[in-house]
Amino acid sequence: MSTLINSKSFLFCNFQFSKYIIIDMSVNEILKEAFPKLASSNDLLQEIEKISTIQEFDKETIILKENSYVKVIPLLLSGLIKIYKEDESGNEVLLYYIEPGESCIMSIMAAEKSERITVKGIVEEDVLLVLIPIDKLTQLRKSFPQWNLFVYELFNEKFEEVIDMIKILTFSNKEKRLEEYLLKEASIKNTTEIHHSHQEIANELGSSREVISRLLKKLENDGKIELSQRRIKILMK
Repeated sequence: MSTLINSKSFLFCNFQFSKYIIIDMSVNEILKEAFPKLASSNDLLQEIEKISTIQEFDKETIILKENSYVKVIPLLLSGLIKIYKEDESGNEVLLYYIEPGESCIMSIMAAEKSERITVKGIVEEDVLLVLIPIDKLTQLRKSFPQWNLFVYELFNEKFEEVIDMIKILTFSNKEKRLEEYLLKEASIKNTTEIHHSHQEIANELGSSREVISRLLKKLENDGKIELSQRRIKILMK
């Protein structure tokens, strides 16, 4: 069964897109494949299929805008999303990633409380999302225990990721912090090469470009990485 998604008039978080997607699977089948934690309840999958749409977003799209109201809850089928927090100086600090099989816990919490979201979400790699309107959340929460379990487990996972990032930012020395960041980026993206500028890395680690450039050069001299234009090859384990 093919699924045709018309997204030409769909708004996520104050951004509009125009794309058609043809997928040779039903939404139910897609969810079973990508979200095993939800797949134990076929009734839940059928309900999500009835109330959701599928949308794709290109790399570098801002899909969550800080201080905006969330319109939908994303379930990530493929790709990668970065969630940031902006400090008082305008610097963006990485909080966590949304990976396939996950949702955005900050979006769920903001939607449940009808509050503005306090983080920013940017597509790191082209994504395909199942989008659930926020007015359906109460129905899911009251009718499907498996949905609640999914949300609780997601909260715990992302809370641990945020704590890990706080440890990196607060307790590690700058060189160690950079090493841990590079290894985590490589692990999440399943690659040995990272394509970020020195300024982008500095922004995510709450540092300056000059400091990051100096530390990267030191790591290269130590044989832990290789540097080229917007490319860092990871050699360390």
